[in-house]
Amino acid sequence: MNILYLTVRLHAPWVHSLKEKRMIVESLTARLRNKFNVSVAEAADQDIHQTIIIGIAALAAHQAQADSMVEKIIHFIEDAADADIQSIDCEMR
Repeated sequence: MNILYLTVRLHAPWVHSLKEKRMIVESLTARLRNKFNVSVAEAADQDIHQTIIIGIAALAAHQAQADSMVEKIIHFIEDAADADIQSIDCEMR
């Protein structure tokens, strides 16, 4: 059994209020939960308008499944997010 933890840092230059940011975060986290059955939460920088940091945690039966899940989640975020990905940190145990 593998534990997968991703930290995704996004930048949304067009966001000018926390309300706009919250709309992006809530939409993205709900879609990730529904599609991949993972735990998702805004992890940091909650008071900075244009920076979004999302933590994603999941369990995988084996390493190959974890690698596949990471790849699919990253591609989904690239396509679905209204923001640019700045960095992705991945940790597996």
